[in-house]
Amino acid sequence: MKKRSLTVLTAALAVAPLLAAGAPGQRASATDRSASPAGPAVFRGVDLDTVTIPELQARMKRGNLTSSELTRAYLRRIEAVDPTIHAVLRVSPTALRQAAASDVRHRLGKTLGPLDGIPVLLKDNVDTHDMPTTAGSFALAGRPPDADAELVGRLRAAGAVVLGKANLSEWANFRAAKPTSGWSAVGGQTNNPYVLDRNPCGSSAGSAAALAASLAQVAIGTETDGSIVCPAGMNGVVGHKPSLGLVSQSGVVPISAEQDTAGPMARNVVDTALTLSVLSGQDITGTGGAFGPADATPRPGSLRGKRIGLWRLPSLGADVDALMTRTAARLRAAGAEVVEVTPPYQDRLAELEFPALLSEFHRDVDAYLKTRRGPRERPRDLAGLVEFNRTHPAERTCFAGQELFEQALAAPPTTDPGYRAMRAELKDLSRRSIDETMAAHRLDAIASPANPPAWTTDCGRGDDDVIPSSTPAAVAGYPSLSVPAGFVGELPVGLLLMAGDREDAALLSLGAAVEDRLDAWRAPRYLPTVPGATAP
Repeated sequence: MKKRSLTVLTAALAVAPLLAAGAPGQRASATDRSASPAGPAVFRGVDLDTVTIPELQARMKRGNLTSSELTRAYLRRIEAVDPTIHAVLRVSPTALRQAAASDVRHRLGKTLGPLDGIPVLLKDNVDTHDMPTTAGSFALAGRPPDADAELVGRLRAAGAVVLGKANLSEWANFRAAKPTSGWSAVGGQTNNPYVLDRNPCGSSAGSAAALAASLAQVAIGTETDGSIVCPAGMNGVVGHKPSLGLVSQSGVVPISAEQDTAGPMARNVVDTALTLSVLSGQDITGTGGAFGPADATPRPGSLRGKRIGLWRLPSLGADVDALMTRTAARLRAAGAEVVEVTPPYQDRLAELEFPALLSEFHRDVDAYLKTRRGPRERPRDLAGLVEFNRTHPAERTCFAGQELFEQALAAPPTTDPGYRAMRAELKDLSRRSIDETMAAHRLDAIASPANPPAWTTDCGRGDDDVIPSSTPAAVAGYPSLSVPAGFVGELPVGLLLMAGDREDAALLSLGAAVEDRLDAWRAPRYLPTVPGATAP
């Protein structure tokens, strides 16, 4: 999808409500909103759980809301709620100054775009010059990076309030053979807000859990394979993994330049699309007034005639499969054509991906560490990281292993012909797995479950996270989007949508229609456990 297509999407989804009174309708609230540790997420008539960015901007334009008030509301929720879920590592000391500057721009009618004054959390592997960037490891604690990541520069230039840093799985879950998602030495364990002893999934765990708990309006995650879309699904929010290269990876702690991307996460698709427009540098205002207020929300019949391929993945359990059956029925009732598919080449992708990532991680983390200045003992390469972990007990308080680091040290370099052949085959088969499936069935998207019900967090056992749905798009560099599909008991499950290269705009538009039809979101209740339940 070319630049104009993304412009069209974001304008249609989000700019029109700022130009007219119409705004997306609020979703139904949960029946028990008082279960939040801070009580209902409402201030001055604004429901933080359900409000969208266009609605916030309309209020700020009318003068009955300021960015300072909004930012303070989120800071109060972080103070009250985060001790329960441990999703936020730190808040920015300049957040209120950023908000005050936005208020001036709003009063003068000189706003910088739809994110002006909107509080955003960053995953703590995204460089910021004014806050530490640790990737969850004490090896990077202390002195902040010298410069912001390029995507942070885009957020600041758009007037967004950089609220703080979210916890993550240490080194984006690329350290131990059996890690525990959501744990880092710096931040401890992030809990799933729906059921606190359950896991938040993936390395963008803090970003997703913070959004589920309404601790920011949007958040930035990163993904190599599954680390945006699985946390989004498991925490009942929306997560978009953009096409590779659409969002700059400059200044983001890497795993693999061949697969890594940052991407937006939010409680709804419209906020996700708006944030992508800023992260990618696309101009969403150059529409010539071609779009009206009705374009901002899915219209009746917007799913009619859409062809969606359902990849069931029964390995995720009978409850998830039953939810997919109900989801397909709801989409068909809205006029979509849902056909069952099984993308090919998945076994071969699973066989090749990990060895390729080992070589790429060694190359890319060494290059990143060379950009970070600091004390003499700060590791300067992967070998230094291995030694650091051996000599710092705090890095082993949940799990001791660093098998992936050690295997990456021994992996062939990326100049090796065997590695090059492996990555070429991965690229070819992953793209064919999506392209051939979509062409054969004339699909608009492939859909699958984004996650199983959250497993019980257990440092001794590690994750139970063999979730193959994210792999084809992740390896191909194609876009994917997780939207809430429903619940298994108290635990959210997402519907993962994927499409072809640079089809981000069409995918987000379809995702908005699916989100509207499924209407599956409900606020978390912060249950300590599920009585009588066993780990999935």
